[in-house]
Amino acid sequence: MFGNDPNQLKDLLPKGSRIGHINNSKDWVGASESIRQKNLQEEMEFLNHLGFKNEHLDLKAYFGKENHLYNKLEGLDGVWVSGGNTFVLRQAMKLSGFDNIFDKLRQRENFLWAGYSAGVCILCDSLKYIETVDDPYNFPYKGINQPIYDGLGLFNYGILPHYNSNHFESEAIDKEIKKCIENKWLFKALKDGEVIIMKNIK
Repeated sequence: MFGNDPNQLKDLLPKGSRIGHINNSKDWVGASESIRQKNLQEEMEFLNHLGFKNEHLDLKAYFGKENHLYNKLEGLDGVWVSGGNTFVLRQAMKLSGFDNIFDKLRQRENFLWAGYSAGVCILCDSLKYIETVDDPYNFPYKGINQPIYDGLGLFNYGILPHYNSNHFESEAIDKEIKKCIENKWLFKALKDGEVIIMKNIK
């Protein structure tokens, strides 16, 4: 989630910066609403504890309203993107137009993208690296009934979280790593608690 040293996160933006919390990776069919809300509340409270002004940015509220989402993001200093099902998150980004806006976000000075698991996997060129871990055929939203495998394309390799960790998906991640090696796909594996910090990416 926030890594072994979360204080590094608060050093990336000034105190009081406005953060939009995106939790749509947890919208999958069959998800527990009570657990989803509990996780959302805990993460938002922690971000506030770090000194950010954190608000829930539900992409479902912007389906078919790309201009509204763009204007909303213009007023934010960054986003926190939670873990869950990366394919579901990708669907929400497609329906809201977030994927179109992303290239403009990349050009902004001092805009922070932070998150974990699906919130990082979504930045890769493809979601093929995690199709065993996350169900590509979970369709919670009307209008999409085929998997979207294109990631946001910030990285030209896969990010494989929960490697060699005390996590229920670690065994599946081992299978994904084996698949990447067999296919000669570039990837980075992360243990729970490990964090990648990258600055000035365009």
